[in-house]
Amino acid sequence: MAGQVTKKKSAIVSTVTKDRLVSYEKIRNIGIIAHIDAGKTTTTERILFETGKTYKHGSVDDGTTVTDWMDQERERGITIVSAAITTFWDLQTDSSVENGHYRVNIIDTPGHIDFTAEVERSLRVLDGAVMVFDGRTGVESQSETVWRQANKYNVPRICVLNKLNLIGADFEGAIKSIHERLGANAQPIQLPVGFEHELHGVVDLIKMKAFTYKDIEDNHLTEEEIPSDMVDMANQYREELIEKVAEYDDDTLNKYLEGQDLTEADIKRAIRKGVISGKFFPILGGDNRMVTVRTLLDAVVEYLPSPVDLPLVEGTDPRTNEKISRERNNEAPLSALAFKVMTDPHVGRLVFVRIYSGTIKAGETVYNPTRKTSERVGKLVLMHADQRELVEEAYSGEIVAVVGFRETTTGDSLSEQKTPIVLESISFPEPVISLAIEPATKTDQEKMGLALNKLSDEDPTFRIKSNQETGQTIISGMGELQLEILVDRMRREFNVVASTGNPQVAYKETIKKPATGEGKYIRQTGGRGQYGHCLVRIEPKARGEGVEFVSEIKGGAIPQSFIPAIEKGVREKLENGILAGYPLTDVKVAVYDGSFHDVDSSEMSFKIAGSMAVEDAAKHADMVVLEPIVKIEVSTPAEYVGDVIGSLSSKRAQIQGTEDRGGMTIVNGMAPLGELSGYTTAVRSMTQGRATPYIEPSHYDEVPANVQAALVAKKLGTPVVR
Repeated sequence: MAGQVTKKKSAIVSTVTKDRLVSYEKIRNIGIIAHIDAGKTTTTERILFETGKTYKHGSVDDGTTVTDWMDQERERGITIVSAAITTFWDLQTDSSVENGHYRVNIIDTPGHIDFTAEVERSLRVLDGAVMVFDGRTGVESQSETVWRQANKYNVPRICVLNKLNLIGADFEGAIKSIHERLGANAQPIQLPVGFEHELHGVVDLIKMKAFTYKDIEDNHLTEEEIPSDMVDMANQYREELIEKVAEYDDDTLNKYLEGQDLTEADIKRAIRKGVISGKFFPILGGDNRMVTVRTLLDAVVEYLPSPVDLPLVEGTDPRTNEKISRERNNEAPLSALAFKVMTDPHVGRLVFVRIYSGTIKAGETVYNPTRKTSERVGKLVLMHADQRELVEEAYSGEIVAVVGFRETTTGDSLSEQKTPIVLESISFPEPVISLAIEPATKTDQEKMGLALNKLSDEDPTFRIKSNQETGQTIISGMGELQLEILVDRMRREFNVVASTGNPQVAYKETIKKPATGEGKYIRQTGGRGQYGHCLVRIEPKARGEGVEFVSEIKGGAIPQSFIPAIEKGVREKLENGILAGYPLTDVKVAVYDGSFHDVDSSEMSFKIAGSMAVEDAAKHADMVVLEPIVKIEVSTPAEYVGDVIGSLSSKRAQIQGTEDRGGMTIVNGMAPLGELSGYTTAVRSMTQGRATPYIEPSHYDEVPANVQAALVAKKLGTPVVR
């Protein structure tokens, strides 16, 4: 084994590579999150270089990054899958935490909305995050999305204003956008010295010193007094900082109220407590040069929490449904969460696991209380992007990959069978776009099925189903880019050649009022017949609540053993659609009466009766078709604003306003996804390639009557009457 492991008392945890051990308090599990192209991967690469993990600067443009290791990532210059990597940093400063050797586990996440599931599951298991903003534009659309995701899981954050060395940098404007668009209690802890191409250092508002460098190749920081023209601004920002953070630490607050001078340790201690509480977000500013990455690494260690700084692990006892908790140490019973599945060509199926308490050893058996099954741990692997390192044991606070799990998948809990605990799972958005896919040859047919199953196992937002009417396989996801890359992965990784149809919008159906329906299936063909009879009531639910089935049968009108068959028939009919062939959602279906035959009734007959009953009820419940509505932002030069607004209006978009950001005008609106096919190409053509659209799924809403009529006519194969 490459690493040597020593297990000590709960204050110490082993870890990891190159015979290096760190105390439990010196672990940081962090994610790098941001809008697309804000500089996440480049920041990660600089961190790896500065900490000695790599020996040259990885470049997104050159395809030489460590964390963007997939061929598709390097070809397109974007992050597609989250990548985990471990590095180390030596802190040597007057700090609120102990100086020394820290282990930093980093997950670099995608910025494109099509891969939002990667961000969601990463944030669920991380202890802290670095939120990167483009210093020219500040908060962008995906910035808001990932910020909300981090809020959902109460992830402490520090903010970085990147690219302040580029033309259009706006430090104060970016901070204002963080306050206004995110509502964040955020304040700078450093100021840039110079802007755009003149950027050459930072002012540390805690030390009240300037740290400068000569040029982009200079990797040496010079500590000096704050430039005279920045003293007043630095004093003002420092006073505002102290006012915001003093309340988080009693000793610091008392000194501040008594008018005493605050030490560097006083301020840092207060900042750290504010960050860990999730109530304060320090802002750093600069670029991706080494000198500013060092201050970022110091901030990660000093302000983001270690596993022991966080509350007890909370979950549910599946035997009693009572809330239970665990301490975050090695001696507590095992509690862990599977948050990602990956198919590795060398070792097979890898399940990424975050261990919150207890330990996992290679070769032992663990319990999956989510699926009520036991799983054997074949091997334990520490992942460094696409590189693997075998270990014999993994500890509380670590993120590892497990080889050997067959049934465990994303969102499942792991524990000991005698002390089970089910942790909060991970929720993912519903797919909004689909396309038909067919194998090129019969040889590809079986391989395609295997490939699709493995890819859907990896990506919870990727769905597969068969169209019973056409016999086609339909794949669905969050966007055209996601589906395009998955089809490309089938070709490269599984040698499956397939043809695809045009992307289709994932419409849904629902109802607007309650109704009842009856299903009666009676067949007599000699010998034993078939008899199933049930009455159901269907009611609308709030948007996004899905399908609920309940039984209100009393007095034995239908034997209890036939209720699951009725539910199966109901759900299959709803999934296949009733009005226009789209899944019916946001409804509650109750079976409340019926009858049965002692001899002729069977599960099959009641399944068919349930299907007939819910169809009968839905047709009397004022059915409507729902379409996905997306939030769209088009960043365009001012001279093209009129053209962009006109093109969006022609696509049934509701324009919500415009704003100036980073020298461009942003047109905001809501539009039906079905109207935006090929819109990216169209808007770039219209603006000579200078405008960039950003599209993000928002919600479902009713389609207009004429659109619904066209969809129904298409289902029936009849011409549309206009």
